[in-house]
Amino acid sequence: MNQPLAYVNPQAKVAANVVIEPFVSIDKNVIIEEGTWIGSNVTIMEGARIGKNCKIFPGAVISAIPQDLKFAGEDTIVKIGNNVIIREFVTINRGTKASYETVIGDNTLLMAYVHVAHDCVIGNNVILANAVMLAGHIIVDDWAIIGGMVPVHQFCHIGAHSIIAGGSGVGKDVPPYTKAARDPLSYVGVNSIGLRRRGFTPEVINKIQEIYRIIFLKNFNVSQAVEIIEARVEATPERDEILSFIANSSRGLMKGYSKIREK
Repeated sequence: MNQPLAYVNPQAKVAANVVIEPFVSIDKNVIIEEGTWIGSNVTIMEGARIGKNCKIFPGAVISAIPQDLKFAGEDTIVKIGNNVIIREFVTINRGTKASYETVIGDNTLLMAYVHVAHDCVIGNNVILANAVMLAGHIIVDDWAIIGGMVPVHQFCHIGAHSIIAGGSGVGKDVPPYTKAARDPLSYVGVNSIGLRRRGFTPEVINKIQEIYRIIFLKNFNVSQAVEIIEARVEATPERDEILSFIANSSRGLMKGYSKIREK
């Protein structure tokens, strides 16, 4: 850790085997755990909590204050889990008094130029491709994948095991297990390839597809679809997760599939 060309505040708590490359700046009130590598020209500001075996590539800025004019200097943090890869020029802002923390889960990959704003909660095994832009208060559940150049509106919720096509704009909630694309963002199927890779059986995938046919393809409104699912579809963990997601959606669901040809 003894890198003469880096600045490490004496009040920072950095594990002995953390590798710090030249021209890194680490502020006070920072904790970095064992096995993490920090590339050159990384800036880690006050309030960062970084787990084990992370890799932070050159130019990243971690735990800068929120880009929120209501922020009044409250004591907040960024919490980064274990085995997280943060590529070049990623920016992660710390929380506000709304939740006091921004969270990045274990085994997550943030590709170059990703921005994670204040009070976001990113789950485990998530992939955010290049230049994904998350506004404040967004939740991204485990195993979700967001394609490159995707902006996500504040307070949106991205469900587990979902995948969003690159270049899409996300202004509504994306339920678990789905594929989302088009403009405006729409349901285009179940993420069956991803689910198979993660061990979901064909029977479970078929049940998920049945549920989303009712929600998105049968011309019911959401309330009608939920009533039909509760009455006709056998209770399973996946069914209950979908229904819970819908019940707790604050921004409403993305659109259903449309056969109207895009111009």
